[in-house]
Order: sequence, then C-alpha cells, then structure tokens
Amino acid sequence: MSAAGNFSMDYFSLKGKVAIITGANQGLGLGYAAAFAKAGADLFIPHFTDDIAEVKSAVEAEGRRVEFLQGDLTDKAYIQQIVDVCMEKYGRIDILVNNAGANYFAPFEEFPDSKWDMVMSVDLDAVYFLSHAVAMIMMKQGSGKIINIGSALSYTADHKCPPYVVSKHGVIGLTRYFANELGKYNIQTNAVCPGFLATDVNKQLREEDPEFYNKINNRIAAGRWGTPEDLMGTMVYLASKASDYVNGWNISIDGGFTTVL
Repeated sequence: MSAAGNFSMDYFSLKGKVAIITGANQGLGLGYAAAFAKAGADLFIPHFTDDIAEVKSAVEAEGRRVEFLQGDLTDKAYIQQIVDVCMEKYGRIDILVNNAGANYFAPFEEFPDSKWDMVMSVDLDAVYFLSHAVAMIMMKQGSGKIINIGSALSYTADHKCPPYVVSKHGVIGLTRYFANELGKYNIQTNAVCPGFLATDVNKQLREEDPEFYNKINNRIAAGRWGTPEDLMGTMVYLASKASDYVNGWNISIDGGFTTVL
C-alpha cells in the first residue's frame, strides 16, 4: 500500500449527504449551510425567525436542495417534528449541527430566573433532545456526524450571562457523552468553539467601543477577529469522512484567544 493508502480529496466531500443545521437562516449558521452546500450536501433548516430568503438563495446557488421547518426548539414536540419531517423529505440524516442559540445579559444581582430557563432550554436542553432524536436515526443507518457549537466561554466565564457560560460548558460535556455512547455505531460527535468573530451582530459594538475591541484583539495571537469563513473548513472537515476517527473533541477556532492569559 502506498503512503497515502486509499485517501483522496473525496474524503472531504459531502455529496449525497443530508445535513440538519438549526438556526442556519441567519448568522454563522448561514455560513455553515453555504459551506456544506458547496461541499455537496442538501440542507434541512429548523428556524425560529422568518428570514429564510438569504440562506435559500445561497444553498440553491450551489445546485443543492434546502427544506425548512419553523418552530421553537424549547418545544419537544417540535424537536421530534424536525426529525420526522426531515426523514419524510429526504429519507436520511447524515449530519446534525446544533447551531441555534440564545443569550441574555443582566447584572448578577438581578438576573431573571425566566431568562436562565430560556437560555438553558435553547443552548443546552435542545442540543441534548435533538441530538438524541437524530441519533436514533443515525444508529439505524450505521453512520453520522453530530457537531455541537460551543464558545470561548466553554472554557472561561464572562460577566452578566450565567446561563450562556454554564450551557456552553455543558455542551462540551454532552459532546463527550454522545461520543462515548455512539462511537460504536460509527457516529462521531465533536464540538466547534468559535472565538470572537467580526459579524453584523457585533459591528456596532466594535465600532463604538474601541477599548473593548482592542482589548480582545490584543489577546488574539492572529492579531484580528475571525470571520465566518474561518470556521467553514473545520465544519466541513468534521461533517465529512475525513474526520471519521475524530470523536469527542472540541476544536477552538479563535485565532489563539484561549491560549493566552
């Protein structure tokens, strides 16, 4: 056998695969959907808000199919419906990306219980329940990829957002648990932990608070905030055959932010 064995660049292809990406109608999830479509996957996108035109256009521009299902991930009936409708539309589920998330900021002394419940429900409970439901399909198929989205706050803590910090730490635990349970079925579960990314969501903050922007920027070894494109290669890798022996790991894509004191 040659040094390369049977390896080829086709290992990175997602042709013929079906991927569920929660909340991929906007933000970073839209970038993941575009990357998967470029790699050959068809998409199923559960979404909460109405704006689906941009991601629909991005996926279809690559000649791929995309289906949508609107609902609330805090509703367990909706979670099961995601699996049922995706199977009805495509007949298989190869990839799950738990991307949808919520956050809320308030001072420690007055953080509302209701916001704790809401953030934990979306950012941790839904990750478990949807992954569990999808795993039932993947176990029968004998293969699958589950990719959870963590954060730099999966390792550290910030002020005024306790449920986000706790949920993102929990995502790492869930990732390891699912990897341990599902590895024997040829299902790999990993997490991606993005750092500080320059997006439309934080554009105003970056422009109006240069002290904060520079504080973060000075800690990033790469010397810049990341972009959605910085995440795409790793996401495709973890969704593809190329990562078949990577299981239970969390990959930080943060330019080196979490390596610096």
